[in-house]
Amino acid sequence: MIEGVAVRELRRNADDRGYLMELLRADWPDVFKRFGQCYVSMNYPGVIRGWHLHERQWDLFVCVDGMIKVPLYDARDGSSTKGAIEEHVMGVHRPIALSIPPGVYHGYVTLGVAPSLLINFPSEVYDPALPDEQRLPFDTPDIPYRWETAFR
Repeated sequence: MIEGVAVRELRRNADDRGYLMELLRADWPDVFKRFGQCYVSMNYPGVIRGWHLHERQWDLFVCVDGMIKVPLYDARDGSSTKGAIEEHVMGVHRPIALSIPPGVYHGYVTLGVAPSLLINFPSEVYDPALPDEQRLPFDTPDIPYRWETAFR
């Protein structure tokens, strides 16, 4: 696993009314760093959102509808896992909270035939005047990753 990345399995507490699932708690030190803001992103099937990284911000992804694949690439100088790639498949069939540290490129693609809903709890508030974000095209030759899925 890439240094600093954390995965927390989420538990559905189900009964005859439905279920309740905690997405984030301040007493989960493995994935919670600090609260900056929260947003939801709806994504159509096959849409690729990637690559980007942050210099200060931690991202915490939870996919609450549909399924997504999240590749990570460690671009940090001095990291014991520099150059490493890992993938996480997450969503309704695998509910997890995925903590992504600063300096790790990440993106995601919606899997299957239904849209996905991704909730992110970044550690920082987005500042459009000084965005903490570096972007690369999804097909950059700088990251040795292919965005293939079973449907592509």
